[in-house]
Amino acid sequence: VNPDPLAKYRRGVQSEKPRTVKTRWRLALCTRPRVLIADDNIDISKAVGRLLGLDCEIVGSVSDGSAVLEATQRLRPDVIVLDLNLQTTHGLAVCRQITQIHPETKIIMFTGMNDPEVRQHSFEAGASAFVSKLASDDLLPAIKRLCIDHG
Repeated sequence: VNPDPLAKYRRGVQSEKPRTVKTRWRLALCTRPRVLIADDNIDISKAVGRLLGLDCEIVGSVSDGSAVLEATQRLRPDVIVLDLNLQTTHGLAVCRQITQIHPETKIIMFTGMNDPEVRQHSFEAGASAFVSKLASDDLLPAIKRLCIDHG
């Protein structure tokens, strides 16, 4: 015999706290970050889209350096996940151009190279973050951090 008929309900309310914290955290972002994926490997683009799709709005995917510039202008993403090795234009050149034209857009260099020199060049070109494809689990936290820092 349970003397408190609302005990089961109260336990349910207490178990909701983690969801409330998660919901508050998501509300802090205001909206889902709009992400453009730029990678010359279509399989990687698809995998990144699946990885980010629950938490981000994937606004497009391109494989060509000049297409990144056009897509950024047209789609206005919050974040661009940018590979170094793109067709027609190197990722660092694209990064420089985008940060000059659209300084509000955050760029995450996403590459298979985890070389400190490449990392340094990426930041010098205007990247906001650098994530190795070997540590792809770091990509979503980097996007969330940039969006929270940005506002």
